[in-house]
Amino acid sequence: MPEILNLPGSLLLVGCGKMGGALLDGWLARGLPPKDVFIVEPFQAMRETLAAKGVNVCADESGLPKDLRPAVILLATKPQQFSEALPAYARFARPDCCYLSVAAGKTIAAMKQLLGPNAVVIRAMPNTPAAVGRGITVFTPDANATEAQRRISSELLEAVGEVAELEDEGLLDAVTAVSGGGPAYVFLLIECLARAGVEAGLPEALAMQLASVTVSGAGELARLSAEDAATLRRNVTSPRGTTLEALNVLMADDGLQPLMTRAIAAATRRSRELAEND
Repeated sequence: MPEILNLPGSLLLVGCGKMGGALLDGWLARGLPPKDVFIVEPFQAMRETLAAKGVNVCADESGLPKDLRPAVILLATKPQQFSEALPAYARFARPDCCYLSVAAGKTIAAMKQLLGPNAVVIRAMPNTPAAVGRGITVFTPDANATEAQRRISSELLEAVGEVAELEDEGLLDAVTAVSGGGPAYVFLLIECLARAGVEAGLPEALAMQLASVTVSGAGELARLSAEDAATLRRNVTSPRGTTLEALNVLMADDGLQPLMTRAIAAATRRSRELAEND
């Protein structure tokens, strides 16, 4: 993973909640000088914590240096606050500055309405495993983004996990459904697996331990293995064995796949509705 050492200017982080905080920690761990980071964070307790890290922090946009010329403005404030918060940062819009948004449901067009038509906007969809450096983020740049701005955005997002670029912004609704909501589906799988173990007679604590460690371990195996998921599944499945009996249920015509397909379709549809109602 490349270190982030050569940003062509300072970085402005607007909002430092869970996702913004995870990104900040990743940047600092990978060599970004704290003096080059400016943060707008309204909560005083959080500002005190951030100041201890050596970054520049203020309560609102008015506290930023008047001559500040950030290369990247990362928008990590809550989506419902965008209409009120973003216009204050329109003054930074210029070709050598890009706005990198990690807010769900806010389209590039909607952000340009608040920041001005000349703003260079890159929209990203991260997920919550970013908190432990194991997230995945998909980003889509607008037509004005340069190759250098795409690269910088990718490097910044890589601080919390893997990154992929997607040209078609419309597909971010499906990305939101699969990876944005994906951790919740996996957590539900752990809950269901543990509950099934309890119903089979296992103590509750042991059933949860077995389910949690098995799911996380299988995920790590899938990530590190050169074999695809289907091959890994077959490797665990012995002919006429116990796993096959369970898979006969899970892979039936009314099993897990059609259920997951309907779930992802519902989440994708809802993501599109939220964007249309922006």
